[in-house]
Amino acid sequence: MDFDDVINKRYSVRGYLDKEVEDEKLEYVLKAATIAPTGVNNQPFKVFVIDTKKNKKQLSEIYGAKWFVEAPYVLCVVANVDEAWTRPWDGKNIADIDATIVMDHIILAATNVGLGTCYIAAFQADKASEFLNLNDNEVPVLFTPLGYENAEPRDTPRKEIDEFVEYI
Repeated sequence: MDFDDVINKRYSVRGYLDKEVEDEKLEYVLKAATIAPTGVNNQPFKVFVIDTKKNKKQLSEIYGAKWFVEAPYVLCVVANVDEAWTRPWDGKNIADIDATIVMDHIILAATNVGLGTCYIAAFQADKASEFLNLNDNEVPVLFTPLGYENAEPRDTPRKEIDEFVEYI
């Protein structure tokens, strides 16, 4: 699939088949995380690959949508705030930005190999941190199911370019 196909085909999948993901596809998706750019290449993140069937109850407490636990895996990108670059002039730590870029690479790679995903930021962070046994310096940033689609895309109107771009 070429880049235009990937970015145009990707959508927030809210329904998954009960079908295993091949190991080589999972590895391809995880490899995409390793090449994601991060501030000064610190790579301050972890990716948790969570077996949905073994952890359905805990995952359902983290995010309650039924479709969230239909895919064989749920992935979580966790940022390590102590390892992330911080802008020296204003103290902005970019751990959450790095983790978001990592998840974007994961999601686009998944689309490229025919897998569905959905960005999940509206989760119970405390329950996620407890389930993942995170340290105080680690923050869960995003989750996504990872599996084969069993839902049609929703109508998601997009703004026109002139509605969000300003030339200076």
